[in-house]
Amino acid sequence: MTPRRRRAAGAFPKPVERPASERPDPAEPYAALDLGTNSCRMLIAQPRGSQFHVIDSFSKAVQLGHGLERSGRLSRASMLRTVQALRICRRKLERHRVRRMRLVATEACRRASNAGEFIRYVRRATGLQLEIIEPEEEARLAVISCASLVSTQTEQLLVVDIGGGSTELVWIDLTRVPRCDRPRAIMRLHGGFSPVDSPFPHARVVDWISVPLGVATLRDQFSDVEDDSARFALMSWFFEENLSGFAPYAMTQRKEGFQIIGTSGTVTTVAASHLGLRRYDRNKVDGLCMSGAQIDAVIRNYLVMGPDGRRADPRIGRDRHALIMSGAAILQALLRVWPTDRLSVADRGLREGLLYAQMSADGVLEEEPC
Repeated sequence: MTPRRRRAAGAFPKPVERPASERPDPAEPYAALDLGTNSCRMLIAQPRGSQFHVIDSFSKAVQLGHGLERSGRLSRASMLRTVQALRICRRKLERHRVRRMRLVATEACRRASNAGEFIRYVRRATGLQLEIIEPEEEARLAVISCASLVSTQTEQLLVVDIGGGSTELVWIDLTRVPRCDRPRAIMRLHGGFSPVDSPFPHARVVDWISVPLGVATLRDQFSDVEDDSARFALMSWFFEENLSGFAPYAMTQRKEGFQIIGTSGTVTTVAASHLGLRRYDRNKVDGLCMSGAQIDAVIRNYLVMGPDGRRADPRIGRDRHALIMSGAAILQALLRVWPTDRLSVADRGLREGLLYAQMSADGVLEEEPC
């Protein structure tokens, strides 16, 4: 497997959703469902000013991609687990009378040879129509979900979305955008990475890449290595090898004016460990800034703890302990290439990006004054 790249500079598929012919009721609920390699997550929300208000949510580790690395197919057991979760999602959609929604599947379904069979099975069993999106759109949605975390001082931005089956990286140049407009310039990317006929100074996407290695797929590739530290080191260096085709890889980057935003369970778990949280608190984690040294200290402690210690650590959690070291290996590789004193932690991702994109396309979000 090789990293996926754009077919042409700035080329992108159609916008997430065509603007509606009539402006929707601002109180109407929207839904976004993200079916990944490891988890099924959904948000139901209503527009509120320039943001949205979540009225219901769902998250469950379904391990849809379990065994995919070996067989190239989604297993019957994985599909059954996933359909059970999707039935719960359907009931929530019906309860809130949601009409405007996007239900998407990512890397596991992109790679599975029986993905079409699975999509049809989901439709018959739940009435839900899943849409398999391309890596390009997944990268864009991850970027716009993090718009509010972009500092007005940031000139070069790297957004990293570490998923279960793939990792998306997007490098954005904001030097031509007025400082007060930089977060909004990221939000305007909902229609594509190369805005056409925009009256506003726009963020320039230098390059993006989708590496087909996430926390589950990277772990599975090195499952035969018994030594914990050796497995971690091999995973980290292997992931870095897959970055060589990314244009900014060879670029020397100044720390001043440079920001990394990390969106994934790996990054939020590392943040929770850094804060010493015995119980996860999104309000303390989302938007937290961490230095490379702080992240490295957490990862070193994970290695000292070993598999048994990580399994028992409440800050990591039962659903995350088997995946945290492959995620940490990816994170360490990124910080080895681009050292930073400002990595912003984002407890948000594809679902939030889907909601922002739908609402922006429908014109129900307000733009805050500069």
